[in-house]
Amino acid sequence: MVLEGAFKRSGGKAEVVCVGQVVTDHTFRVDEVDLPPSKTTARGYARSVGGMAATAAIAVARLGGRAVFWGRVGRDEAGEELRQALEDEGVDASGLVMAEGARTPLSAVIVDKRGERSIVTYRGERLPTDPSGLPLDRLAEAGALLCDPRWPEAAEVAFRVARARGVPSVMDAEKTEERVLRQLAPLADHVIFAMTGLSIFAPGVPPEEGLARVLKAGPLKLAAVTLGEKGSLWLRPGMEKAGLRPVFPVEATNTTGAGDVFHGAYALALAEGQGVEDALRFASAAGALRARDGRTPDRATLEELLARATDVPPLRKRRAF
Repeated sequence: MVLEGAFKRSGGKAEVVCVGQVVTDHTFRVDEVDLPPSKTTARGYARSVGGMAATAAIAVARLGGRAVFWGRVGRDEAGEELRQALEDEGVDASGLVMAEGARTPLSAVIVDKRGERSIVTYRGERLPTDPSGLPLDRLAEAGALLCDPRWPEAAEVAFRVARARGVPSVMDAEKTEERVLRQLAPLADHVIFAMTGLSIFAPGVPPEEGLARVLKAGPLKLAAVTLGEKGSLWLRPGMEKAGLRPVFPVEATNTTGAGDVFHGAYALALAEGQGVEDALRFASAAGALRARDGRTPDRATLEELLARATDVPPLRKRRAF
């Protein structure tokens, strides 16, 4: 049985299993995103690994953890490129399902001069839903589990196994179908929403009330929502009011993947035994660095920011609201 705050190590590193989406991101940098009909000239172009769980897995690896990724691609050129790219980042992609006759997901990411992005995602075709081939016994070695909602069948079984084994689990509750959010949220220990996802789960109410409704859905240990430059709201059982995790002040150049890096860093912090408030601070710093540089930080860069950010103390020293 793994207790809260305890963790397991693999090869001297805390291990996080990440389950869900991997896509090829085609990123175009523009001055402005014009309304249609329009033609826009891109100032830059890049192709990279994207997807919530895959980006989180890369964050885990760069921040000093051992990352394991389970997801789905087609057995095509794009799928093979993504597998190789994950492995090049130090991610264990042996659990990646490469399906015959399927098409690998991709995204078009448009980033304007302020660093804000618009994303169009193609989720692929004929990707298998059956998770029975996943190496679920691997969770016995993990310090934490992170799932996004893009492969709900796999997320459900992984969450159930993690809870049975006492492995802390985190859900990246991004925008998706309401039924999927309601299916998965009660199964995770720590559910961290994007505001779009929380609005789907709890429509028409303030974020604080939405988080309270999430906690009532199951035996959760944390419900939180990321609010961009406004920080993150979080709520645990027994708290009368939501707490605020302020952002680290940075000049954003590309916000793509900042939330995914936040989730990966949070899961790694739990796997390393950090408490919730410290894990939120750690994750907030990682997300800020990703937004600042458009790159996922390494551990040294993150620790440097945490060390000098005396203006952003841990939440226990700040007023909740």
